[in-house]
Amino acid sequence: MEATPEIAPARAAAKKKPLLTGLILLFLLAMILANLGGNMYGPLMSLYIRDLGASVSQIGLFFTISSIIPLILQILGGWISDTLGRLRAIAIGSVVGIFTYVALLLAPSWEWLLLASAFGAITGSLVGPSFDAFIAEQSGEENRAKMFGVTQALFGIVGFVGPALGGWLAEIRGFKFMLLIAGIMYLAATVIRVSMARAVGRNGGKKAEKLTFSGLKANLGAMSGLLFGGGLVTWILVTDGVRDTSFALSMNLFSVYMQDFGGLNLQQIGLTGSIFGLFMMLTVVPAGILADKVGERVGIALGFVLVGLSLGMLVFLPYGAFWLFLVGWAIAGVGVGLLQPAYQSLISKAVPEKLRGTAFGLFSTSLGLVSLPAPWIGAQLWTSVSPRFPFLITVAVVFLSIIPVWLKFKLPKNGNGVNGSKQTSEEDSQHATTLTEGGT
Repeated sequence: MEATPEIAPARAAAKKKPLLTGLILLFLLAMILANLGGNMYGPLMSLYIRDLGASVSQIGLFFTISSIIPLILQILGGWISDTLGRLRAIAIGSVVGIFTYVALLLAPSWEWLLLASAFGAITGSLVGPSFDAFIAEQSGEENRAKMFGVTQALFGIVGFVGPALGGWLAEIRGFKFMLLIAGIMYLAATVIRVSMARAVGRNGGKKAEKLTFSGLKANLGAMSGLLFGGGLVTWILVTDGVRDTSFALSMNLFSVYMQDFGGLNLQQIGLTGSIFGLFMMLTVVPAGILADKVGERVGIALGFVLVGLSLGMLVFLPYGAFWLFLVGWAIAGVGVGLLQPAYQSLISKAVPEKLRGTAFGLFSTSLGLVSLPAPWIGAQLWTSVSPRFPFLITVAVVFLSIIPVWLKFKLPKNGNGVNGSKQTSEEDSQHATTLTEGGT
């Protein structure tokens, strides 16, 4: 009874703590600059590969080969994030990312773009898991999905501005000039990230552990127990792997499909990506609030419904129906906007804090060897069956994924899905304060 007066002020302080601190805002500024460049060329990547002499089958082969390195590195990147700290891992990944743009700019043929893909995979394996884990550690469980929603909304500026800007620059000045501008933005982001990591070290933050084989073994052993235990994490893994495999069959070729069978030019394709990003950005905050109030599986299931409907619509649109393509991508943006904060929140609650980097590394891309040949298989289906066929497989898998999501994506009633443990609001508040002061 005597502890109650001490706990109450702590809870009140936790509730009054601003959702977005100065550290998070600076963190997001760097992420926006870095990913603005990526979103400038990402939606046009298959067209850039073709511009360098690749056929449709070779485009599929390129994305298949490009999937090998993330498959190897994503778990290691998450472990490095868990061990060295989020900001340090991001800084290291960002420095490597500079070489991605060098390789993109200097590539004389499409085969040389594989080098850029390798550097990009290293960067993504370090930055991606660290971003999600860092955001999770800045929030309590009661508002975690909202936190992901708010940060994704601010971060969503890249999905809105990037594709349109990239498409416009590529249309008027060519791919190389567009990549140069994107690279300059990324360089600015890297400077900010390295400065943040150095400042964290100077401010006496949490000391980084050493990278040892025994540490990696212990980390992977704990994560394997969750993955193959038959619980929530297992079902997230299964649905994530199957869904990612189906998307890998088709989505890398969508810009080619829109150009060849939709009649869209580079600038119009860029605008479809911007519309997707805009509607995703407008959706993620209410989606986060919805997930916090009624549970993550509601947003995930509803998101799958909208994504499936939008993809089914897009592959049957007539030639030259630009405005209908915008509508289809707007619906897809709402669907993904519903999915993102709910998925991020669910994963962060289903694993212990010390394994969050590894977990987000696992779920950031498709995992099994089964998904590895999917882009190449999709390209073969494009040429041997029909260009629509791989997209129809993706639509079918999206709708079928709703069943396990609704039946299995349930956290235990006591809160956190890990051995019944749950951080108190006081612990969450103290941890967030430590990070705000510079610890990782």
